[in-house]
Amino acid sequence: MPFAAAIHRHADEHPHAPAFQIEGRVFSFGELARIAGRLAALVEDLAGNNERRSVLGDGTRLIALEAGNHPLFAASFLAATSGGNCVALIDPHLPEATRQTMRGCLSPDIIISANSDGLVLHAPASGETRSFDESDEGERVRLAIGNDREPFLVVFTSGTTGTPKAIIRDRGSWRRSLAAGERCFGIDRNTRTFAPGPLAHGLTLYALAETLVAGAEFIGAAHFEATGAISIIETKEVQRLVLVPTMLRRLCTAAASRPQTSVTQITVAGAKLTASDRASAARAFPKADVIEYYGASELGFVSVATNTDTASATAVGRAFPGVTLSVRDDNGREMPTGETGTIFVGSTLISDGYVGSADGAGFRRLGSLATVGDLGFLDQDGTLHLLGRAGGMVLSGGNNIYPQEVEAVLVADAGVHAALVLGLDHPDLGSELVAVIEPENNEFDRKALDRHLAAHLPRYKHPRRIWLCLAMPMTQSGKVAAGTLRQWIADGNDVLELID
Repeated sequence: MPFAAAIHRHADEHPHAPAFQIEGRVFSFGELARIAGRLAALVEDLAGNNERRSVLGDGTRLIALEAGNHPLFAASFLAATSGGNCVALIDPHLPEATRQTMRGCLSPDIIISANSDGLVLHAPASGETRSFDESDEGERVRLAIGNDREPFLVVFTSGTTGTPKAIIRDRGSWRRSLAAGERCFGIDRNTRTFAPGPLAHGLTLYALAETLVAGAEFIGAAHFEATGAISIIETKEVQRLVLVPTMLRRLCTAAASRPQTSVTQITVAGAKLTASDRASAARAFPKADVIEYYGASELGFVSVATNTDTASATAVGRAFPGVTLSVRDDNGREMPTGETGTIFVGSTLISDGYVGSADGAGFRRLGSLATVGDLGFLDQDGTLHLLGRAGGMVLSGGNNIYPQEVEAVLVADAGVHAALVLGLDHPDLGSELVAVIEPENNEFDRKALDRHLAAHLPRYKHPRRIWLCLAMPMTQSGKVAAGTLRQWIADGNDVLELID
């Protein structure tokens, strides 16, 4: 069912049921539909006298949404995708220079940003600006429903280069993705979901959409803080969590002495969980099934894993329902079972690729299949193993090493909380494999780590140098900030401690 149509159905059938909550502000389905309709009308009025100027051309109006985790985000997203409009999500926490680059890439027709309790709508072509406040009275305006082939959503990914690339998705792939997720995750009207990550990022945005389409309540957070998050889980009797592994680890620590029994499902993406992570989750959330999925903004869902599918440090589960997996060599030929190559995906969830000149840098097609350049292999039972991304490989002493594989082994050690592996220039080896580690509980046993590495990796894949970092820098999406750590290493920052 179309996203807007689902919201209107729930608003008609149970208008007072809670739909979206953040920072204590709760919007019912009736309120959400009313506010979104009024905001869509304001967008139409503001843009009505301006010529279409965006990178999408004359056929589609492009709305840049920079509101972040604001109470009016859900209504803004609905309004910005009403009818033939397409929304582009820009994280307001990114540096202004980065956001300027994103806007320059898109040339949006309207920019919506947050302003205290309200919103500001700006039309760059005319320079006209309007304010919007949820308390403004107005008739309920029904959101228009677009067709499957219309552009619907633009999100940004840094890929392998760090330069933001805009990915465009049509309404049809979005609708099919929501239907596939509902079947796989078993979401219904009673599945109250808490997803405290950035709404401008795919994982949390998708959790919001699938929860609202199911007619359930979505709870977000302006900022993630573990103790406060546990209080929300307890007070609201949350049934489902959607988050990245870093957030789950911090929640497990916060819930060590107060297990949360209301949670029956935890959905994790963005990085792989370790056996230690799953054990901690079982103690902190004893009634919860933990489901991991691997995907990409360009490809949609790729694979899904439950407790029994991730015994290996590199295993990311079997093909998501409706998805086919194929591992190919550089010439496009299928690789034998167990041999490493480029992971290709076949499904109806694949995006339309990148906006503008970025197309082809990472995402590419091979007939009906597509890839973002991730490398891995399929084992005998169809389990996919993820080793890294093309372009991320380190060539050290003539050996090909995929940092992600080494990171997976490192974080599987009980004494390692988080890790980043990278290659640094070396006059003899070409590249030297090094690692930055955040130890568990600020304690580190180098000999124990060496034994762990020896048991799981050949010697040439062991980091030659290791720095300790008691608090890893993180991105807004909950991943290790690789660029920051590279700079700290280059600067000799005393936040890092080199271990002999």
